[in-house]
Amino acid sequence: MLDILATEKYFILQHLKAGDVAADFTMGNGHDTLFLSQTVGSEGFVYAFDIQPSALVNTEKRLTDNNCPNNYQLICDSHHNAKEYIKQPIKAGMFNLGYLPGSGNKAVTTKRETTLKAIEAALDLLAPDGILLIAVYPGHEEGEIEGELINDMLSLMDRKQYCCVKFRIINSPTSSYFYIVESK
Repeated sequence: MLDILATEKYFILQHLKAGDVAADFTMGNGHDTLFLSQTVGSEGFVYAFDIQPSALVNTEKRLTDNNCPNNYQLICDSHHNAKEYIKQPIKAGMFNLGYLPGSGNKAVTTKRETTLKAIEAALDLLAPDGILLIAVYPGHEEGEIEGELINDMLSLMDRKQYCCVKFRIINSPTSSYFYIVESK
């Protein structure tokens, strides 16, 4: 069976190398932040965003427990404000939309209004030959709508500037899926 997480990482690793700058636009419990931090190493840097203070606490612990270098900034703010913090191009950006796993509060979720603005900001920050990975969770109403709007947005992108791909298991309609956006 296909391992979605391994597939996502495969695509990121085609673009992101040691010394690069990356962003985790939806920090959550820090799994993607950890992956990005380990990938860029001590010479690189990772920005990570979440609106929930508990996400920063969980992520800091995960990074510390895994002996990550001090190559990251954890930011308690909405991902749509990314350009207020990131001032250089990024080689990779990751979005894992939805709610904070394990939080118990599924009412706090990414919202289409800020997610679309965050993706626009990420595209503005994306370096040549960079990649964005946007994981969508359609198992709840906001996630389903968010995914449809992202699809509409990405389908209008200029093919000469970006390659946009949707990766979805078609015989499991409520399973997560992801978009890849590669800059030329």
